[in-house]
Parts: sequence; C-alpha cells; structure tokens
Amino acid sequence: MKASRRAKRMSRHHARTKKGAALNMVSLMDIFTILVFFLLISSSSVKDLPNVKQIQLPESTAEQLPKETVVIMVSDKDIVVQGRKVADVAAVMKNRSGEIKALKEELIRLAERKLGGQSASVDGKPVVREVTILGDKEIPFKLLKRIMLTCTQASYSNISLAVMHKTEGKG
Repeated sequence: MKASRRAKRMSRHHARTKKGAALNMVSLMDIFTILVFFLLISSSSVKDLPNVKQIQLPESTAEQLPKETVVIMVSDKDIVVQGRKVADVAAVMKNRSGEIKALKEELIRLAERKLGGQSASVDGKPVVREVTILGDKEIPFKLLKRIMLTCTQASYSNISLAVMHKTEGKG
C-alpha cells in the first residue's frame, strides 16, 4: 500500500524529533563571556584595604573611601610595607633616632619605581605621594609618630590613617 502525502510528512517529522534536542553552545558561550567581563569590571572598582587578622583598626565615623596608595601595616611585632616586612617594632622602639631608616629606604624605593627613575617633580610641580597607615589600635602613639615622621622625610606628604567604620548605633 502506498503512503499518503500526509503519512510521509508525519514520518519525516517523527524522524527529526527522535534525534533529540541539540544544545546551542554559541549562545551559552556568549552568556558566560558577558558574565566574566561583568565580574572583572565590578571587582576592579572595589577599593579595599588589605585585611590582616592580627591588626585591629581603631573605630571612627570616617566617610571617605580608601584610595589606592602605598600601604604600611603596623602590628605589635612588625612594620610591613606593601606586604614586605621592613622592620621589627621592638628594634624600632629601642632605637632613639626619630626616623625609621629601613622604612624610609623602602618608601623611597617604591617612589622611584613608580616614577620610573624620574625626579620628584613633573612639569615643575612636586609629585604628591600618598601613604595609608594600617596601625593596630594598641600600638604606642610614639611609634605612630615616628612612622609618620619617616613618611614625611621620604616625601610622602599625604598620610592617611585607616580605621574601621563605626556605625551610628555603637557607642
């Protein structure tokens, strides 16, 4: 018996649907590419200071967000610049001189590396160098004062102190 046109068309249709649904990988790759770009862009705009568990920052009601600057972390044992240990707090406190020599050398090295060997002024204007100090709330003020003096002597004129944001409800 000869099949009708309708029967032939239905058999072709059933033959196509038995193969299973194909996954369109191009669309899936486009979605993941957009997701990756979104995550990269949004993660680069976050301005966050490094967090060290051994340092407890004092609390304040500061409203400004931190900038990307040279970071000096001061714990009860070490002074660390950009993740590199430069001095022991005990040795610094024993030394009677006002400046911390190892810290000054590291700050000058970082400034020269950033400028690429240029002088301390660009187009006749002095370069404003910024530094952020993350100091444990238990460190002596005398140590903090010496660190700030050293920063000033190394031509870092804009010094910021990192603090934890204090909510209005806390007293």
